[in-house]
Parts: sequence; structure tokens; C-alpha cells
Amino acid sequence: MKQKSCCNITPFGTTSNEDEVLLYTLVNEAGMEVSITNYGGIITSVLFPNKDGTKTDVVLGYNDVESYIENSPYFGAIIGRYGNRIGGSKFEIEGQSFSLSHTTPMGEFPVQLHGGVEGFDKKVWDAQPFIREGEAGLKLSYVSADGEEGFPGELRVEVVYTLTNQNEIRMDYSAQTNKTTHVNLTNHSYFNLKGEGQGDVLDHVAQIDSSAITPVDENLVPTGELLNVEDTPFDLRESAVIGSLIELEHRQLELGGGFDHNFVLSSSKGKAAKVAKVTDPTSGRYLEVITEEPGVQFYSGNFLDGNCVGKNGNAYIRRGGFCLETQHYPDSPNQASFPSTLLNPGEIYDTTTVYRFGQE
Repeated sequence: MKQKSCCNITPFGTTSNEDEVLLYTLVNEAGMEVSITNYGGIITSVLFPNKDGTKTDVVLGYNDVESYIENSPYFGAIIGRYGNRIGGSKFEIEGQSFSLSHTTPMGEFPVQLHGGVEGFDKKVWDAQPFIREGEAGLKLSYVSADGEEGFPGELRVEVVYTLTNQNEIRMDYSAQTNKTTHVNLTNHSYFNLKGEGQGDVLDHVAQIDSSAITPVDENLVPTGELLNVEDTPFDLRESAVIGSLIELEHRQLELGGGFDHNFVLSSSKGKAAKVAKVTDPTSGRYLEVITEEPGVQFYSGNFLDGNCVGKNGNAYIRRGGFCLETQHYPDSPNQASFPSTLLNPGEIYDTTTVYRFGQE
């Protein structure tokens, strides 16, 4: 008898402001389980079987909200208002300059990373679980005040997670503003398809449908150029083992400490398309990414250093997880040649990304 999709709700701790945080565990008809907390919209676990049917948690994270508050490099979180970096922590809109909070003062050049000091990843969202057409989901809502982290306009945001019966995590993002502003939302899950805490991901095989990256400077902010991936370690148009490329000699790998770059997607162009796939040959698990976004940040966990001890007591070592953060390009507010991230009053920010899991 086929299992019914469901959503189970359990306590997950409290914030320093005594806000109650809950954990919502979505289960689909195949028995795949995805847990999401209303603190930061964080995907805390994804239980998915290997080719032999053994279910394992394949995302990095913690067992309680206090650990996320204390020490988390954005594990699993909704990122906003602006995913990735804004150089100089400022931008102009119609001649008016806006100074943003900055999070990564590398040298003397301020950079805002992932929405600021207290971005969407650190907010308690309103949450409404649902079952719709036999699939379990969670609608998260948040109102970002005018001026929050320096961004203009009150921004009303909804993110709807749906665990489909095709073993997909569907993420539907929407937002509206009362003043022209910049918006670039994403999810920052770290995956290890062998299992969280099970070593590094250098043996994973990656493929990204991209013929160019946006190269970065010493502050990891895009230069505004495009770099053709041909004859570089960034050519992932054909599948390649991550570890076979990551230590090759290339200035961009040196700057990022490995892969930490925005890949310009060849196939999405505003319409949903499969743009990336990562496979773990040992377990047979794979992850495919379908998105409407024009870019994806492929990050190889270079800044993990063993100081984060995860759900099963295992330290997350350097390159112990990878991220595929679908997005508009970093620093788009300051790069006229990049696809625009402006949102005007009366418009609706609307984009969808899907993480699809399977076995080979």
C-alpha cells in the first residue's frame, strides 16, 4: 500500500528573543523525508535512499535551532534580500545611493554577503504546512521592513517548499515591494550525497550547463566580465570528478580557494530547465537542479574547516559539502551588463528552482 504524503511538526528550540521555532518534516509517497524549520527557512535534513535502498541524510546541518544561531555558514537557509555579494556594500537606484550593511570586510573594501548582518537566514518566518494534490509542502512568509540591512522598500516575501512525489524539493519564490529595490533569493543547502559528515565531496561527479563564469577579484566580487570556460577547470559542460579539477592551477581557483563562482547558465533564460547534475558514484545518488534563474553559484565548501560539528557528531571538514545556489549574478546592482535584479512597485518577483533526487 502506497504511503500517504504528510507533514509532521515538532519543537526545534527558541531564539534569544524567546521566539518558538518549529521543525516541519515533509514525507512523500516514496518515503523521502525533508525537514524544514521556520528559522531561516532552513532545510535541516533530506533523507533519501542510496541504490541499495538505505536512507541517509544528505544535507549538512544541526539538530536544534540554537546550533544554527551559534555557528552556521548559511546551512540550508533561504538567502535574501540578495544572495551572494554586493561590492562596496552599496548601489544606486535612479541616482539615489544606498549604503548597505556589510558582512565581509576583506581588506579595506566592504562587501555585503547574503543579505547582510541579519539576512533572511536569521529571521523567524510565518509558516503554514499544507497537503495539496497529494503532496506535502510548507509556505513561509516574511515582511522585510523598509531600510532593513540598507535595502529600500518594504518587501513582502513568500517561499513555498513542496516535496513532490517525484522526489523533488520544489522552491517557489515570490516577492512584492512598495519601493524600487533589488531582490535575489536563493537556497544555501550544502549537500554530501554520501551522507552528511561522511568526508569530502571531491569524488562526486559534477556537470553544469554553462559556457562562462563571472570571474571575481580578490574580494570575490565579479569584475563585470565573462570568462569562457573552454580549456579551464570550470568547463563542466561534460561530467567531471570535482577532485580532478579543483587543485589545477588557475587564478580563479586560487582566489576562491576552489570552486566558489557564478556559472552563467546556457539553457534556462527565464524558463525552467535542467542546468546541473551532481552524482556520488559510491551511493548512486544524484541531484539535478532545474531553475529559471540565469546563474548558479557552485561552491565546494572551501571555508568549512571542521569547526562545525553536525547532526551525527561528525565534523564538517573542508570541502565536506557542495552548494548549487540558483541566482541572478553577484553584484548585479553595480554591473549594468548583468541581468537586472530590480523589482518595482506593482511587479511580482517570481522564480522557481527544483532539487530533484534519484539513483543510478
